[in-house]
Amino acid sequence: MSRRPNTSRRFADSGSIPFVGALHPKSRPSPLLSVGLVVVGALLIVGYLYHGSGGRSSNIAALNRLDEPYELDDADGNCRSLVHKGIVRVADIKFPLPYKAKSFSLVIVSDAVDYLSPRYLNKTVPELARVASDGLVILSGYPGHQRAKVAELSKFGRPAKFRSSSWWVKFFIQNGLEENETAIKKFEQAAAKKSYKPSCQVFHLKSLH
Repeated sequence: MSRRPNTSRRFADSGSIPFVGALHPKSRPSPLLSVGLVVVGALLIVGYLYHGSGGRSSNIAALNRLDEPYELDDADGNCRSLVHKGIVRVADIKFPLPYKAKSFSLVIVSDAVDYLSPRYLNKTVPELARVASDGLVILSGYPGHQRAKVAELSKFGRPAKFRSSSWWVKFFIQNGLEENETAIKKFEQAAAKKSYKPSCQVFHLKSLH
């Protein structure tokens, strides 16, 4: 696969779309594990939900010894720090990921999927589920909630494609992906406890093996 693309927060289908895989050790996970549009509230809830999964500290040490093949020119300081510590890994999600199955406990992807056509989604989402051991969390915008800006169109080449929840459910079924009902219930309970209402769609999927 191609190496060292510029990992901008969003790309059109003609560019590279970044991926974030997050390992969750016994210490409290950071809420800033996202790609593209950082939906902080949702990530805080997900971090709360998966807090204490444990048993992954040795995996973090192993990943920390791997060379990061992708540049982080557009990433902020928090993201760079997480990548350098081995907690977050970066890859081009439009191609087969350079990681073995179950390489990460939890994989979180935000608005990167909103810039992928169905052609690439059919390959990308199952691949993301493959490298996750505990599950995949997808954050996607609500249809009609955002208008494309001129600057965004000139940078990414196309506006985001916000799809309905029914579209996503059908997509999951067609690709053999199963929603994680247990994680969904825990997420809803944690969100209610913290009085948090997501500003985006949040989908919890089981890993694919």
